Amino acid sequence: MAFFFIKMNKKYFITILCFVFSISSFAQNKTLDYFINKSLTNDPRISELQNLISANKTDSALIVAANKLQVTGNGNAYYAPVINGYGYDVAITNGQQLSALVALNKQIYNKRNLSLQFKSLQLQNDSLTNFIAISRQDIKKAIIAQYILAYSDQLQLSFNDELVTLLTDEEEILKKLTQKNVYKQADYLSFLVTLQQQKLTRNQLFVQYKSNYATLNYLAGIIDTTTESLAAPDLQAKLVFNTENSPFILTYKIDSLRLANERAIIKYQYRPKVNLFADAGYQSTFILNPYKNFGYNFGINLTVPIYDGHQRKLQFSRLDIQERTRQRQRDFFFNQYQQQILQLQQQLNDLQNLAAPVNKQIEYLETLIRVNGKLLETGDIRITDYVLALNNYITAKNLVVQNKIAQYQVIQQLNYWYMKL
Repeated sequence: MAFFFIKMNKKYFITILCFVFSISSFAQNKTLDYFINKSLTNDPRISELQNLISANKTDSALIVAANKLQVTGNGNAYYAPVINGYGYDVAITNGQQLSALVALNKQIYNKRNLSLQFKSLQLQNDSLTNFIAISRQDIKKAIIAQYILAYSDQLQLSFNDELVTLLTDEEEILKKLTQKNVYKQADYLSFLVTLQQQKLTRNQLFVQYKSNYATLNYLAGIIDTTTESLAAPDLQAKLVFNTENSPFILTYKIDSLRLANERAIIKYQYRPKVNLFADAGYQSTFILNPYKNFGYNFGINLTVPIYDGHQRKLQFSRLDIQERTRQRQRDFFFNQYQQQILQLQQQLNDLQNLAAPVNKQIEYLETLIRVNGKLLETGDIRITDYVLALNNYITAKNLVVQNKIAQYQVIQQLNYWYMKL
């Protein structure tokens, strides 16, 4: 493209440069990392998930506290009158009672239960951590896709600015040659239509670029109405994928561990449970020596499950169904995962192979336009031939931009699946 700037009239270059910068308010290049970091910082979903992990730490402390010695205070006072022989049986109610007790309760042999509950919370944290990684990847994917879209508009806008500048320079020359009857008025008007079409296309691209840039700010949670230039996205395709540490695959592993832990919890629920209890205080019916009714007691409680209508078997059956579903989903996803990577790698390779011949064609067309431009200034070429060559160049240049953007898009999709904890 160097020959464009050699041919460009300095006055028009400065005019167009000021026009572009004044309208679009381009100040500096914004990078892809800038928008990604902003989006990850501003998106409330990440904070919400991190707060859930913090809440699970509190739940863990609650489990520990619930397993400690429990002390409660109980007070009770009642009077059951018997009037004219009518009333509750005194043998049952003792007529009246006053009690004020401090009770203690402690479940023993509970280590296995605690371990299972802690394991359940840990699996929840693992699942949340894994989900955070996937959520971050989804956020980055949306930002990168929008960034590529806006950058594509910027590339086309930049090319059209150069093209309008070139045609403007040529238009001044053709105008003078037409006045000297070197070219026909109709040919000059035909060229003028081409110039006006390019200006219109440039303005449409500018509006489109501003819109896509604003959408990029919106997705990243940025409040800013200015439109700045974008740096080329620094995207390198990942070639080696390790599924063992991929959060997409770990999701199914965590589900498997969760189901196994639920099975262990069900088994524990059918084990005998032993509680120690004790209380001390005052209990009296005021019938005999109420001042002596201070005392205490203690004991042990044993609970042994005997028959529950086969509920344990049914719960195990439910878990078996969930495990089969998990395995089927995991196998299907893994096949899709591998197929998607292979397909994207092949697509990227095809696009890269297409780039070389297209760039070669661009070199030929640039040379042709440079030569035709010189012939146009001397009146040795028809304007229609020059416009035809120009249209071919525009088509080829747009193909270059489309190929580059398509590569970015494929790399973005390919790298989405490259993720590890």
